[in-house]
Amino acid sequence: MESRIERDLIVAFRQSFAREPRLFRAPGRINLIGEHVDYNDGFVMPAALDLSIWAAIAPRADRRLRIRSLIMDEIVEFDLDEANARPRGDWTDYVRGVAIFLEQAGYRLSGADLVFNGNLPIGAGLSASAAFEVSAGFALLTISGAKVDRVELAGICQRAENQFVGVRCGIMDQYISCCAVAGSALLLDCRSLTARKVAIDPQARLVLCDTMVRHRLASDEYNLRREDCERAVAALSTRIAGIAALRDVTFAQLMRCADSMPERVFRRARHVVGEIDRTLRAAAALDAGDLNECGRLMNLSHESLRDDYQVSCAELDLMVDLARRIPGVYGARMMGGGFGGCTINLVDGKRAEAFAQSMTERYRTATGVTPPILTCVPGPGAGPAGL
Repeated sequence: MESRIERDLIVAFRQSFAREPRLFRAPGRINLIGEHVDYNDGFVMPAALDLSIWAAIAPRADRRLRIRSLIMDEIVEFDLDEANARPRGDWTDYVRGVAIFLEQAGYRLSGADLVFNGNLPIGAGLSASAAFEVSAGFALLTISGAKVDRVELAGICQRAENQFVGVRCGIMDQYISCCAVAGSALLLDCRSLTARKVAIDPQARLVLCDTMVRHRLASDEYNLRREDCERAVAALSTRIAGIAALRDVTFAQLMRCADSMPERVFRRARHVVGEIDRTLRAAAALDAGDLNECGRLMNLSHESLRDDYQVSCAELDLMVDLARRIPGVYGARMMGGGFGGCTINLVDGKRAEAFAQSMTERYRTATGVTPPILTCVPGPGAGPAGL
C-alpha cells in the first residue's frame, strides 16, 4: 500500500515532468553507540530508521538530470557530460556528487528526471544526507540497467560526500542506509566493511529525542575533528610501528604516548580509542541480554563526546541529563555529528510511553521548546519503494 509521501511524490512527479515514475527509498539511521569512529576504521552499531528519503525517477533520452525536492521546493538541472563540475553548496550536491562518482566508477548513467520527498528530519543527526545520496544512487543505477552492489554503492556515496560535498564523513551512514537488516542493529567493522546482527532485547525500546537545535556548524567542525585524529595517528606512528588509524592503538599505548601530541589532539584520540572499546563491549552486553551494562556504556560515550571530542551542546547535555533522571532509562547519549540534533535513549519498554511524556514536559519546561520524540523500529536498507 502506498504511503501518503509516496502518493504525494507521484503526483508531484506527474505535475513536474508529465510522466510516470518508479519509486525508491533509502532510510536514515540511528547509532546505538560508536560515534565519530567510522573514519578511524573503528566499530559502530547503527540501525536503519523507518523514516526515509524517497526518489521518484524516470529516464530521459539525453544525458541531463533534472531534480526537484519537495522538501526544498526547487528544480535544478545538470548535464552529466559537463566537464569540471563544481558544487553549488546546497542539497543538490548530494545528488549530483553521487552521479559524478558513479560515472567515475565506470557506470554509464542514463539522464533522468528525479523528485525527492521524505519524512526524515533534515539536520537532526539522522543522516538525511546519506539517505539522499543512497536513494539517488539506487534509483540512477536501476533505471540505467546496472546491478546494485550495496556495499560498493555505500562507498561511492561516501566518496561523493567526502570529495564533492566536502564533508569528510566515514562510511557508517551510507553503509547502514544501503545494507540495514530490519529488526536489528549491526555491529559494523568500518575497516573490513563486514557486519553482524546484534539483537536488541524486545523488552527494550530505542527512543529518539530531538533537541530541535540544527547543527549548522557541524560540517566544518567534523572536518577539524578528523584532522585532529590524523595528527594523532602521525604522532603515534613515530612511537608505534604499523599504525594506519586510531583503530590500531590500544588505550595503554595511547596513554604511554600522550606526550607526543598536543593536549587537544590527545583528547580526540582518547575519545576514539575508548569509543571503539565501548562499542565492542556494548555489543557483547546486548548479546548477553545485559541492558544495564549497555546503558552504562552509552552514558560513558556521551561524557566522552562532551568532554574529549567536544561535539555536544547545552541542549544535548540537558536532554541527556533529564533522561537519566527518569525511571526505566538504561542509558542516554547524544547521537550523530553533534552540535544539535537528537539523543538516543535505551529504555525499558514498559516505561517508554511514560518516558516520552516526561521528557516532553521536562524539556519544554526548561527550554520552551516541545521536542519531537520517536520510538524507533529498525527498518530495512534501501530499495524499491514498497519492499
